Amino acid sequence: MNSPPDDASRSVPRHLARGVIGFGLIVGSVALVPVWGPATLLAAPLSLIAFRGCPTCWMVGLAQTVSRGRLERRCVDGVCTLTPAGKRNSGM
Repeated sequence: MNSPPDDASRSVPRHLARGVIGFGLIVGSVALVPVWGPATLLAAPLSLIAFRGCPTCWMVGLAQTVSRGRLERRCVDGVCTLTPAGKRNSGM
């Protein structure tokens, strides 16, 4: 069975740092166009490296990073649910 893609980081501060770098590159490249010209737009694609894809991937990864260890996915008879880690469902 294949596991879903994981966009999470090792820690929330590390993930937030990646976001600051990614969004900083996008905003900086657009904001500096009047000063240094359109060549500054070449910095925007570098944000994809910081985001490990796109800003949406980064946001999904943030949710995964925050919930890591707190939520547990359990699948029984083709029905998957999220439960707090360590808590067992009885009677299902």
